[in-house]
Amino acid sequence: MLLVLSENWTLTGGRADLPAAVRWAREAEDAGFDAVMVSEHIVLGPDAAAAGIMGNPRDYALPGNQDPYTPWPSSLILLAAIASVTSRLRLAAAAVLAPLRHPLVLARELGTLDLISEGRLLVQPTVSWSRDEYEALGVPFERRGRLLDEHLQVWAKSWGPSPISHDGDHYPFRDVYFEPRAYRPEGPRLWFGGQRLHGPVLRRLVRYGHGFHPLGRPTPEDLQALKDAMTGAGRDIAELEMIGGTQARFPDDHSPADLGAALASIPEQLELGFTTFCVKPNQFIDDPEGVGAFCREVMRRVEAMTV
Repeated sequence: MLLVLSENWTLTGGRADLPAAVRWAREAEDAGFDAVMVSEHIVLGPDAAAAGIMGNPRDYALPGNQDPYTPWPSSLILLAAIASVTSRLRLAAAAVLAPLRHPLVLARELGTLDLISEGRLLVQPTVSWSRDEYEALGVPFERRGRLLDEHLQVWAKSWGPSPISHDGDHYPFRDVYFEPRAYRPEGPRLWFGGQRLHGPVLRRLVRYGHGFHPLGRPTPEDLQALKDAMTGAGRDIAELEMIGGTQARFPDDHSPADLGAALASIPEQLELGFTTFCVKPNQFIDDPEGVGAFCREVMRRVEAMTV
């Protein structure tokens, strides 16, 4: 089980209470959770709410449905704080907006966090959807896919022996020394996912991925395409960690969802090969002091339905 720590500010009156998030992570580890996840934005613009703000503020933020005032603290700094108070919990840096930084800078931050946590870091790089965010940081929105591809190339070199060089169109450099590297020789575990398993996502997943984290339920055709692509690359789909989730159904715009109903799909997802499941606490409770008890209840229910 994976506890989603992003977007839980309905538990803290809309404030980004980061010490509370660190405490929730420690409580999740104590309850038996395997991982926590933190996503990121650097800034939000008007396009964050272009499709209208979500009805229930407990729901997941999706492209165009979120309040631009939503707090988005630095995911890597928050995960570093969590690493310092946990020993087993894996640290999922989701929706890392790689094209908004230089790949050597981001490789340095990721490698350092991976070393601090002794190999517990998971990274899900993405290009994201907000043109306003790219414009604010002076990065061409139309090139974001090509920029991410170069990031992945540079990261792979950064985890290897120095000196390293790169002759790409966007980030060329020669003979730089990158030390220390990451905890593993191949670097942090990389997850890929999104709303669709289309060409670029599938290509990156097959070449670099250790986990598949779709947004929503993938179709049987998507899963077959993934299996075929992995086989074609000489890999087995069984190598991939398959990340599923829980779907909260809110009775109205003011109330949390029913936990039992949200967990009910886990056995079916297990049958499809998914083994890791995300749950966001504020979708089900409103008490910031109740996250530890919530995590214990999740584990009790999941264990009961999967024995």
